[in-house]
Amino acid sequence: MPTVAEQFIEVLVQAGVKRIYGIVGDSLNPVVDAVRRTEGIEWVHTRHEEAAAFAAGAEAQVTGRLAVCAGSCGPGNLHLINGLYDAHRSSAPVLALASHIPSAQIGTGFFQETHPEELFNECSHFCEMLSQPEQMPRLLRSAIQTAVGRRGVSVLVLPGDVAEESAAKPTGHGVVDSDPPTLLPSAEQVAALADKINRAERPMMFCGAGSRGAHADVMELAEKIKAPVGHALRGKEWIQYDNPYDVGMSGLLGYGACHEAMHKADMVLLMGTDFPYDNFLPQANTVQVDIEPTHLGRRTVLDLAVHGDVAETIRAVLPKVSAKTDLSFLDRMLREHAGQLEKVVDAYTRNVESQVPIHPEYVADVLDDLAADDAVFTVDTGMCNVWAARYITPNGRRRVLGSFVHGSMANALPQAIGAQLAAPDRQVVSMSGDGGLAMLLGDLLSLRTHRLPVKTVVFNNSSLGMVKLEMLVDGMPDFGTDQEGVDFAAIARAAGINSIRVEKPGEVRDALADALSRPGPALVDVVTDANALSLPPHITGDQVKGFALAVSRTVLSGGVGKMVQLARSNLRNVPRP
Repeated sequence: MPTVAEQFIEVLVQAGVKRIYGIVGDSLNPVVDAVRRTEGIEWVHTRHEEAAAFAAGAEAQVTGRLAVCAGSCGPGNLHLINGLYDAHRSSAPVLALASHIPSAQIGTGFFQETHPEELFNECSHFCEMLSQPEQMPRLLRSAIQTAVGRRGVSVLVLPGDVAEESAAKPTGHGVVDSDPPTLLPSAEQVAALADKINRAERPMMFCGAGSRGAHADVMELAEKIKAPVGHALRGKEWIQYDNPYDVGMSGLLGYGACHEAMHKADMVLLMGTDFPYDNFLPQANTVQVDIEPTHLGRRTVLDLAVHGDVAETIRAVLPKVSAKTDLSFLDRMLREHAGQLEKVVDAYTRNVESQVPIHPEYVADVLDDLAADDAVFTVDTGMCNVWAARYITPNGRRRVLGSFVHGSMANALPQAIGAQLAAPDRQVVSMSGDGGLAMLLGDLLSLRTHRLPVKTVVFNNSSLGMVKLEMLVDGMPDFGTDQEGVDFAAIARAAGINSIRVEKPGEVRDALADALSRPGPALVDVVTDANALSLPPHITGDQVKGFALAVSRTVLSGGVGKMVQLARSNLRNVPRP
């Protein structure tokens, strides 16, 4: 009879799991040993359990399938929590194994004792302790199905002594249903949605991550009702490309005319977005379509809530929608969008190859040029989010992953590890801030250990740029944000990773091209301008006043890369009746 640990690994293999991310040790040892003796699954050693959880979350987002991480008892599994929060809030199906102290010692204040079944409750759909062999394999399969079915985290707590016991029941075979759901709204909701659209004279659409797979449907509806189409950050990769109705992005990292289009429309159609910033939404004239019913109405008051999948909803409503012929609102928003982008683009296209310190926008723009058409970008929270949002050009094949909902620092490098293992034939680029990279710097060693060809581009401004911006907008002089400069290329070189430090803009293109062409891991440490900050397209008067009081030499609007060319083209290419 196999042990519980061996049964645990057998169930994971049946569920299609290829690897477990984590650090070996003590209460995890029976499980790790079972991995060693099982074909088809491997242990991926990371230098920090937080990195393990971020890596698993990224794998799940790239593949759409279950990914697994593990932590030993007490501090080991406690380190998982930040990455698990991120995975859960990103709807990534992840199973976390939280190993536990000997079962007879639970509740005695034993060495390294915590209560993981309580700690992980808020960042999971499922969090239970497997306290006796008789609960296997049923409890594990329930955890797996909850993670893939509800698209989030499941945590299974397993005391080390229970893992070593003999299994009490046969493993058998289980089926995991991991296909993402679709949901057609009721006929009444479809009819009400069609009526709202038909009555609107100035409709606009705002799309989020729930629009994945619905690009063609969104474009067809936009063409029929002559609606400008904006997006949230997580909707960018699914909606912005091949979009002649594009008016940019709203939110703290936004650009273009999206905010204005929202507030001048007489109907805003939120499509698959749980956009968190309610102060950016008009709080009126709003209809929301979402497959997750708890998202409906929690950010804004609604005239109509439609519970359904974005693509299925659009397909159902299109035959009931009357084609509009008035292009005036769409034309006005497209012109406003192009005009806003024109205003800021010159600052980052004029003599950038000679500007020192290097403009980070220039680095992102060149990276966008050189990266593969199906590259996976992982993006650190902070100013790297801004440069990715404004410079990485989506095409329907590229992926852009970040801690876009949880907003954690230090996510990009460990997410790149998971993305590269999940997609070994794709180019994976970590856009790392110096602050984020420093927090989990040890996992540069993981790239070397596993020979992962991740390309790490460090935007090294020796500053916590986003925190500096937050202080300045609030009228505070920045304090504690600037750090002593670090040569990350030297650190990477010492770790056995090919690296280069770039301080002159004329060297940026060659350095990036060389790194991207190398077969193994590489790091490009680019010394960038700490004063290159970015404000959203709409801020309050108090924020402007506070910013003016605090700073005299700061870039107020980031560039927009190739989007200005797209905006110019859209003015000419909008389908007309």
